[in-house]
Amino acid sequence: MEFMRKQERQKLIRQILQDNNVYRQEDLVKLLEQQGVWVTQATISRDVKDMQLIKLPTLNGEYVYSVPTEKKMNTKKKLAKLISDTYVFSNCHRDLCLIKVLPGNGPILASLIEQMKYEQVFATMGDDNTVMIFAYSAKAAEEMHEIILDLAKKGN
Repeated sequence: MEFMRKQERQKLIRQILQDNNVYRQEDLVKLLEQQGVWVTQATISRDVKDMQLIKLPTLNGEYVYSVPTEKKMNTKKKLAKLISDTYVFSNCHRDLCLIKVLPGNGPILASLIEQMKYEQVFATMGDDNTVMIFAYSAKAAEEMHEIILDLAKKGN
């Protein structure tokens, strides 16, 4: 087993997260050990914080570690896939747009919409199966609703 510099270790962590579902930090320690890299759980905890890793819900309701999306195109693809896979219902009222999705998907959907930095969106709020988009105007809310409906239809 060998020790690895932080930058190299974090690059390896990104690759591991891309190739595996990692549910706990302890799982990450074991996967690194399988690669011949020895780390403590405390080191992984610092890496999780430094890399700003997030936990995303899986379809079975568990949460896995993921690297935050850095490129808008990847975010758009993730948003499109998530909406097409989990969309249930949506509607608008004045400057609000409501989206219902399958349970466990609201927080990540709200986060992806925020990451897209749509000019129509003032803020989002997501709980287990609902996302509320606060738009700048009624027209902006309708525009966001059309975007959501378009993304939902692409998966059907």
